[in-house]
Amino acid sequence: MRTVIAEDQVLLRDGLARLLRSAGHDVVAEVGDGRSLVSETVRLRPDLVVADIRMPPSYADEGSRAVVLLRDRFPGLAVMLLSQAVDPRVVSRVTRGRAAGFGYLLKDRVLDSGTFLRQLEAVVSGATVIDPGVLPDAMRASGRLQCLTEREREVLGLVATGRSNPGIATDLVISRRTVDAHLRSIFTKLGIESDPDGNQRVLAVLNWIAASEPLR
Repeated sequence: MRTVIAEDQVLLRDGLARLLRSAGHDVVAEVGDGRSLVSETVRLRPDLVVADIRMPPSYADEGSRAVVLLRDRFPGLAVMLLSQAVDPRVVSRVTRGRAAGFGYLLKDRVLDSGTFLRQLEAVVSGATVIDPGVLPDAMRASGRLQCLTEREREVLGLVATGRSNPGIATDLVISRRTVDAHLRSIFTKLGIESDPDGNQRVLAVLNWIAASEPLR
């Protein structure tokens, strides 16, 4: 897994690089601003970008804007936003209808390095991993999610965080068969047809993201 890390905090950037290298991954560049993120990613074509949202010079949204540009240029690029900033709007801005290969985790909620590495690997494989704290308004079930039951919204919310079916069953203390049944119902209600590429979960997450946009 060839990775570019974009983080202006030097100690955190070094720590991420050491963690990835210790797991056998190749960190091809470490940068501290959005402009360098774009130039190094274009030059090196990594499998994954791990980026903060807010970086120099203004510490506003340089990181997320760089990622939007890169995903437009390289649609297959996997991205993990790792930030202290909680901004649900960033999710829809960066995914833009392409939730596959996208993650957004909050720095202070990453508590286990093994889990974090698995989340990175999942994103590179095409999964979506979003910390539930990033979408605080999701459970209000606005718009297209009103057709789902409360339990189905819980299941879909866990899908959006990257949980597997067995993981969802454990979290909700229900059987794997029940999780499967909830997912079939969710796909049917949202009009998501089965396809040979297995993108139903990604399409369901896109519905979740759209329905979780903050009220304006």
